[in-house]
Amino acid sequence: QVQLVESGGGLVQAGGSLRLSCEASGRTFNSYAMGWFRRAPGKEREFVAAISWNGGSTNYADSVKGRFTISRDNAKNTVYLQMNSLKPEDTAVYYCATDTSLTTIYHSRYWGQGTQVAVSS
Repeated sequence: QVQLVESGGGLVQAGGSLRLSCEASGRTFNSYAMGWFRRAPGKEREFVAAISWNGGSTNYADSVKGRFTISRDNAKNTVYLQMNSLKPEDTAVYYCATDTSLTTIYHSRYWGQGTQVAVSS
């Protein structure tokens, strides 16, 4: 059974930074793409970033390009999201997901429980 556990959320002032982590278990981590999504209050869940199985390819939402960086450590079964220059509109619950590829990650069946990020102005 696939399990994804996010951590690292919190309250930060605008312009600050946070690093989210997601530890995976239950499947061969280094064979699958990983992604981050978020859901802001009253809004639909949206894509944030994704990374291929070996870290060679990444995708980002336009709203976070240049500010967020996704990375992975296959030895630790963990994917990270480094978030810099945070804005109040980045406030959301952040979820990680896993699937076969960068294309299918948008329809993943496997999700973590989420970690709250709140950015104050």
